[in-house]
Amino acid sequence: MKVTTDACILGAWAPIPVSARRALDIGTGTGLLALMLAQRNPDLAIDAIEFDDDACAQAGDNFQSGAWQSRIRLIKGDARNYQPSEAYDLIIVNPPFFSNSLLGSSERKNIARHTLTLSGQELASVIFRLLSEHGQACVLFPVPEYREFSVAAAEAGLQEIQRLEIRHNAQSKAGRVVAVFTHGVQGQAEVQQLVIKDEAGTYTSRFRELLGPFYLYL
Repeated sequence: MKVTTDACILGAWAPIPVSARRALDIGTGTGLLALMLAQRNPDLAIDAIEFDDDACAQAGDNFQSGAWQSRIRLIKGDARNYQPSEAYDLIIVNPPFFSNSLLGSSERKNIARHTLTLSGQELASVIFRLLSEHGQACVLFPVPEYREFSVAAAEAGLQEIQRLEIRHNAQSKAGRVVAVFTHGVQGQAEVQQLVIKDEAGTYTSRFRELLGPFYLYL
């Protein structure tokens, strides 16, 4: 799968708790999110788990080519069966999308884009189990899947505390949501908005500010 703007927004915006020392990227794919977290926080040790052989090989190449290879550990495996020695202060996930849409002809893309291997209920359970007591999990979804996952997260014992609603332009509705969950904190989630392009079709100042450290050209 190609690197998407949505995934870059997730990696750039995901709140990193001040006390965070251990992070987990579930379904790392190309390794993009793990690399972005490593760039953002020099004190963060990051585990990146991936079950697909080809994706795991690509992530490994990208980690070895980067400046933060000493702080990123690649794990070949299924997050549902993963048993770490310690819980994580931060979990970041760009999960399968479009659980209710039609399948395409590519099996690998279907697995990457559809909830064929990890359901919302399973993901919520995995996050609850692997997240430390005061840790935070940051997950990217299309709006319909976000609504479904929010129910699963609440049933698993997770509480949404923050949300970024992403709109392509000021006139469009939010198409993607980045949501932050933690263990059992009660209260209203803080909601932010990010508009990618202005009326002239150019990137907004907020988007350039957020993605500037990661894009060569904006």
